[in-house]
Amino acid sequence: MTKADLIDEVSRLAELTRKDSEVIVETIFDSIVRSLRVGDKIEIRGFGSFRTRQRKPRVGRNPKTGDRVEVPAKKIPFFKPSKELKDLVNTAAAETAAAAPPPAPAPLARGNKQHSFHPPPSRGHLMPARIHGDRLLQARSVCLP
Repeated sequence: MTKADLIDEVSRLAELTRKDSEVIVETIFDSIVRSLRVGDKIEIRGFGSFRTRQRKPRVGRNPKTGDRVEVPAKKIPFFKPSKELKDLVNTAAAETAAAAPPPAPAPLARGNKQHSFHPPPSRGHLMPARIHGDRLLQARSVCLP
């Protein structure tokens, strides 16, 4: 879901104009960002909490040149979902999985061979011949109990 989709959903459910819904969504996001900037924790019961985590300075590498690059310390936003949100997501996923038929096996791409398991031959069965140097070897399979 994008921000525009969220605005449309608020507009439809609350029976507001799109402009009013946009102001509401923007205000919520701006409030969250403002609180995180000053280091406050935002907790929305039944949904989750937002807070910042401090990252230490470190030495990174430029992937193109391989040169060392000093990466400064920084704060990153972090979201922790509530137990209720986790349960809602998991019950919805379980209901969807139970209602849907099992997926059909995908056709193999051209050139790919399907690998299957072949059990070892029974005791005393001859295996294919192998050439070792200038000698032809005939191997017997050995089945251990």
